[in-house]
Amino acid sequence: MIARLSRSPVTWVAVVLLAAGAAFGLYWFQPWKLVTDTEVAEPLSAVDTTTPPPAGPPPAGSPSAGPSPAGSPSAAPATPTLVRQGSFVTHEHATSGTARIVRLPDGTHRLELVDLDTSNGPDLRVWLTDQPVKTGVAGWRVFDDGRWVELGRLKGNRGDQSYLIPPDVDLTDLTSVSVWCKRFSVSFGAAPLDAVG
Repeated sequence: MIARLSRSPVTWVAVVLLAAGAAFGLYWFQPWKLVTDTEVAEPLSAVDTTTPPPAGPPPAGSPSAGPSPAGSPSAAPATPTLVRQGSFVTHEHATSGTARIVRLPDGTHRLELVDLDTSNGPDLRVWLTDQPVKTGVAGWRVFDDGRWVELGRLKGNRGDQSYLIPPDVDLTDLTSVSVWCKRFSVSFGAAPLDAVG
């Protein structure tokens, strides 16, 4: 009876379908990432916090409005300057660390994640967004509701890392950062990006 079943085409079709389903499930959910970590130790900026951004609406070329041309009156300072920062809150997975936007001497901006500690997961991205950071379940899925800019794949779920912000990105209303799981449309954790000064 068993030998007859093992030679049946229906049995082989069922085995192939089960194997394909298991392979797809492993690819899609990547469960091993829940028990593995990827640590990153990129150098971070030695930021100058002595020159806060000007109060009031940002003029063209200010840290909130994007980089200014070299040699202009509002050119960037000679050292990296901290423009915005905030602490991560937990969403889908426990997350801690600090996010900060740094203005570099050439006028470009970089997002830096300092001492990030979150879970590993499939298809994690770093998003700048215009959505407020909410604690609890209410904040898990809001970041794709408005404007967002993807800076790239998360380099690691632990440690220090940085992401260049393209010069054409208007930072004026991008007030938060999310470690976003693109595959399941959920935030692992997020931080508000509050102006410094």
